[in-house]
Amino acid sequence: MTRVKRGTTANKSRKNTLAQTKGYRFGRSTKQRQAFEAIVHAGTHAFAHRRDKKGDYRRLWNVKINAGIRALENEIIPSYSKLMGALKKKNIDLNRKMLAELAEFHPEVFKKVLETAATK
Repeated sequence: MTRVKRGTTANKSRKNTLAQTKGYRFGRSTKQRQAFEAIVHAGTHAFAHRRDKKGDYRRLWNVKINAGIRALENEIIPSYSKLMGALKKKNIDLNRKMLAELAEFHPEVFKKVLETAATK
């Protein structure tokens, strides 16, 4: 059997690991073992924070919708929670992202949605 020298493979692996930790501080950007540990931890945080981002956006949309309602000073539907209840009763399927978009950039259309939801 021929002899296999592993230096090239090891260098490639080390180079890739250290490339992923570019910008990290201290030994985490220069030492392979610390760099690998940093990559593993960064990956777990990235996974969790991708989930958190969804909740963050939903909270932002809720605030925008509520601000849009209060800006119109609608007496029939005075708040976010009343609007969401009214939309559910009327079977109007507009998601929060679209409602927030309407409230922020198209208040006249948003007002029509409110009026539709408010009618008996």
